[in-house]
Amino acid sequence: MGLLTGKVAIVTGGARDIGRQVSLKLAAEGAKVCVNYFGEENGAEETLQSIIAAGGEAIIVQGDMTKQADVVKVVGACVASFGETIDILVNVAGGLVGRKLLPDMDENFWDFVMNVNLKSVFLVTQAVVPHMTNGGAIVNFSSQAARDGGGFGAMAYSTAKGAVLTFTRGLAKELGPKGIRVNCISPGMINTTFHNTFTKDEVRKNVAASTPLRREGNPSEIGDLALYLASNASSFITGSSIEINGGTYFV
Repeated sequence: MGLLTGKVAIVTGGARDIGRQVSLKLAAEGAKVCVNYFGEENGAEETLQSIIAAGGEAIIVQGDMTKQADVVKVVGACVASFGETIDILVNVAGGLVGRKLLPDMDENFWDFVMNVNLKSVFLVTQAVVPHMTNGGAIVNFSSQAARDGGGFGAMAYSTAKGAVLTFTRGLAKELGPKGIRVNCISPGMINTTFHNTFTKDEVRKNVAASTPLRREGNPSEIGDLALYLASNASSFITGSSIEINGGTYFV
C-alpha cells in the first residue's frame, strides 16, 4: 500500500521537468494521475509511459489551463476515467514567458504572464474543488521570485507568483473547514527547461556557487516535496509556502 493508494490526482503542466516528477512520485505511491499538458504531447506521452511501466495508472489530457473550456475538459476527462472524487490537485503549469523590463512590457505581455501563472491556478482550482472531499489536498507553485522580486526582467513573473502565495493562504482559510488543505511550493534555482531557456549559464553558476549547498536543485527533489504536501504525512499543514532553494533565501 502506497501513501496515496486509492487517491485520484490532477497535475497541470505534467509533461516535463517538475510536473513530470510530481506525476511520477504521486503515481509511485498509488495515486491515479491525470496528467495535463499544453503543447508537449511527446513529453506527456513519455510521462504516461513511465508511470505505466512502473505499474501505475494515469491518463494524459491536453488543455490550455488559461481557458475555462479546456479546464472543464481536463477535469471531465479525469472524472470519466477515475470517478467523481478528485483527492489531489497540483497546479504546476506556469512560466516566465520572457524577461522584460517595465518600459518594454505591453498590456498583452502583462496579461499573458498573469494568465499563465495566476489565472490558470484560479480556474483549475475552481473546477476541481467541487469534486474534493474531506482530506483533499491542493498544492500550488509559487517561486523564490515571489519573495525576492525575481531575477533581472522577471518582475511580471514574480508579481504573479506573489499573488499565488496570497491565493494559497486565502483558499486555505476558505477550504479548511471542509477538511481540504492548500499549500504552496516556492522553488529557487532548479535544473529545468525554464532556466535552460531564460537564464544565462554564468548566472546559474554564480547562483549555485552562492547557495549554501553549492548546487542547483533537481526536479525530483521538488516532486518529493509535492508528494509530502499531497499526502496525509502533512495533515496539519495548510496555508504554508515551503521554500526549497538550498538555503539561497530564508523567510
